[in-house]
Amino acid sequence: MSYRRFDNDDIVVSADSITSPAWSNNAVTLSTYVTGSQAGTDSGKYYYHVYNTAAADQEIQFAIAYGHRLGSGSGLYDASIAGKSYSSTVYGQFRTLINGDEDTDFSFIESGTPTTPASVHFISIQRSRFKEKILPGSILLSLSGTAGDLKLTDNSKTETTDSFVDAGRVYSLYSGSAAGTVISTTIEYGKVYPDVGIIALNTDKLVADNFMGAVNVTSNYTTVDGKETCLNSLASGSGFSLRADETLSSNFIFVRARNSEFNYSTNPSNITGSGELRHSTMIDNPQSYISQVGLYNDSNDLLAVAKLSTPLLKDFTKEALVRIKLDY
Repeated sequence: MSYRRFDNDDIVVSADSITSPAWSNNAVTLSTYVTGSQAGTDSGKYYYHVYNTAAADQEIQFAIAYGHRLGSGSGLYDASIAGKSYSSTVYGQFRTLINGDEDTDFSFIESGTPTTPASVHFISIQRSRFKEKILPGSILLSLSGTAGDLKLTDNSKTETTDSFVDAGRVYSLYSGSAAGTVISTTIEYGKVYPDVGIIALNTDKLVADNFMGAVNVTSNYTTVDGKETCLNSLASGSGFSLRADETLSSNFIFVRARNSEFNYSTNPSNITGSGELRHSTMIDNPQSYISQVGLYNDSNDLLAVAKLSTPLLKDFTKEALVRIKLDY
C-alpha cells in the first residue's frame, strides 16, 4: 500500500449558502392550510399542525400555538388554580425558548413605544422545511380580517445591525408590499426568529386592528379556539411565502500523484513467491491504473474512499491531480 501525507495547501475549506423554497413540492408560497384531528387530543390543547393538503400525501408545514401571558383563553389544568392553563404553558415555553428566561415577556413596538401584549400567536415552521434557518427577507405573511388584508414582512434588508436574543437573530415584522419590502415601521405586528424557525405575532394589536378575529379570553374556549382565529386569518389571506437557507460546507482535497509515484500495482498477485515482479514489462515501463483514492488518518485507519468515474492510467511519464470534494 502506498501512502502520501497531505500538505497544508492540499486541503481547502469552502462554504456556500444554499436557498430553496420552504414548502412542500418546492412551493415558495403556501395558500392552503389544512389541520388534522388534533382538536380532541391532548396535543391539540397546545398547538395545531398545519398541512399543505388534505390528500394522503399531506406533509406538515408549520404549527400554530396560542399563548396568553396570564393564562386566559384556554382550559385550566386545575379549576382551583387560576392562570395555570394551556395558554400560559405555551407562552412560558416560547418565552424560555426565545428569551432564555422566565421573566422577559414578549414586547412589540407601537408608534415608538414598547408594549407587552397579553396574547401572542406562535408559528413554528417544521424543522425539515426551513432546514438550517429561515432566509431573512423572504417572508411575506398575509393575514385578513374585517379590516381587509395585511401583508407582513421582516425588516432584515433595512437593518444595519442585527439584534440577538437567546434563540439567535431577531427581526421585526411590519406591513409590507413584497417580501423584504417594508411599507411602514409604525406598528410592529410581530417578530421572526430565523435561526429557530419561529414567528411571534402581536395578537392583541392584530385583533384591535381587525386583521384577526377576537379570542375569548374571559373563559375557556367555547366557540372558536385561539389557534383557529389565527388559522382563519391566514386562510383568508393571499398566502404565506417563505424560503429556507442553509450553509453547505465543503472540504476540497487535492491528491497529487507525481511522475515517480504510484506507478506500480499494489495487487499481491503481481509479486511472485520470491518477491519479484511477475511480469518483466513492469520493471522498465511499469503502468498502473488509479481507480480510487483512500483517505487515512495518522493511524492508517481508512476514513473515506473516493472512486474515480473511470480508471486513470499512470506511469513515469504522467502526473495526476485528483480533486476530492467532501460535503457536510
